[in-house]
Amino acid sequence: MSDKLTHFDDQGSAVMVDVGSKDATLRVATARGEIRMAAATLQRIVDRDIEKGDVFGVARLAGIMAAKKTSDLIPLCHPLALSAVTLDFDPSPDTGLLQIEATVKLTGKTGVEMEALTAVSVAGLTVYDMCKAIDKEMVIGAIRLIEKSGGRSGHFKRQD
Repeated sequence: MSDKLTHFDDQGSAVMVDVGSKDATLRVATARGEIRMAAATLQRIVDRDIEKGDVFGVARLAGIMAAKKTSDLIPLCHPLALSAVTLDFDPSPDTGLLQIEATVKLTGKTGVEMEALTAVSVAGLTVYDMCKAIDKEMVIGAIRLIEKSGGRSGHFKRQD
């Protein structure tokens, strides 16, 4: 992997990377994040006892929509025709920890790490928005790339 930052030209100006000469390959990225909240809040989410509705269902849709709109949010990201976006929620009501995981796929010339990270971020924000009336102390964090494959830089898997 090169240490050269590809989003800057020789004069230091921001540029969108030219991916025109790259080969289209299967690219997959998985990101994960978490929300810490009161155990009672998470239990209400699991029990579908939140007045605004199905928190996981709405957050899943928000994450999928966000992945599709990443290039509208992150200035130098390429618009991509994603082939799949999945979001999974792993609640631990006894500890108040909700893990959110997104996997994004496409066959294309650039990776989908930013789309996976954006999906997790927006899904977390959606959970916060739907539950803030009952728990203002929620903390969204630990958003990170877990694994990616495809492209010139090859396979990456976080070792934690």
